[in-house]
Amino acid sequence: MIIEMLEVGPFAENCYVVGCSETREGVVIDPGDEIERVTAKVEAHGLIIKYILLTHGHIDHVKEVVPLKKKIDVPVLMHRDDLFLLEALPQQAAAFGLTFSGIPSIDRHLEEGDKVAFGTHEFSVLCTPGHSPGSVSFVERAVVFSGDVLFAGSIGRADLPGADHATLIDSIKVKLLPLDDDLIVYPGHGPATTIGRERRSNPFLVNMG
Repeated sequence: MIIEMLEVGPFAENCYVVGCSETREGVVIDPGDEIERVTAKVEAHGLIIKYILLTHGHIDHVKEVVPLKKKIDVPVLMHRDDLFLLEALPQQAAAFGLTFSGIPSIDRHLEEGDKVAFGTHEFSVLCTPGHSPGSVSFVERAVVFSGDVLFAGSIGRADLPGADHATLIDSIKVKLLPLDDDLIVYPGHGPATTIGRERRSNPFLVNMG
């Protein structure tokens, strides 16, 4: 699997270009900013992008979906419970003094257990609400893209509209921590980690009942 992590925008959000080394099919996860860098990585690997995948609807993860879709014209996938965040993107942009490129249309609403295939790879969708009502994680073989649910040494914020701390902890406990220890976690901000490392040492999780 080809995995390129690009730290983009003023919030240092992680956008991922993920591809199949055999077929060159791929996906872009959370195109929040700096689309020229994203498309340069796509072109460098010779990838044919099949989907734009959104872990959730906060502006730092979705701000540049509209211009990216104009460039590559592929389906955009997100959980329907975060549609209210997309509708509020003008307000999110104004609050942070950001430029605004438009509200993206969602072509397919993700649900628990959905599969997203590209090349020889297939993501399984886990619904992991708490940071936002429609947060999802994408799991495949040895990796999980966790959005803003689980970070190296931390967890997502639960003080934003639609967020809930108890729900966030439950999502991590029920959906993510049962995954294999060696599974690499690619979060929405910060460095990669592993499920085992976070289970053992994440200060928000080690004393979790």
